[in-house]
Amino acid sequence: MERQLKILIVDDDGRIRDLFRHWLERAGFEVYEAENGRKGVEIQLANPVDLLICDLIMPVQEGIETITQFRDDFPGIGIIAISGGGKIGPDSYLAVAEQLGACVLLPNRWICRY
Repeated sequence: MERQLKILIVDDDGRIRDLFRHWLERAGFEVYEAENGRKGVEIQLANPVDLLICDLIMPVQEGIETITQFRDDFPGIGIIAISGGGKIGPDSYLAVAEQLGACVLLPNRWICRY
């Protein structure tokens, strides 16, 4: 039997986490979720995942710090960065995430259309 891919969603917006969880569980993935980067790291240490989907603007531990920590501590993990942008818009934040190793960049405006 093939191992189920594990995905961690880190976003302070519960609606975004629910939306991703719905899509991903229907597609057959095992899904974990956290409301900030610090909790995301705790989950990764307890239940290592294959893919991180991470918002960039969050309280406690924001996404840039979280992506940097995942790249340093868990180098084999795939990373998707998402952002609604905050005051300067998502493109500036997503560009930084890409420089840090995020392999896919999604502005929230694309996600929320569905």
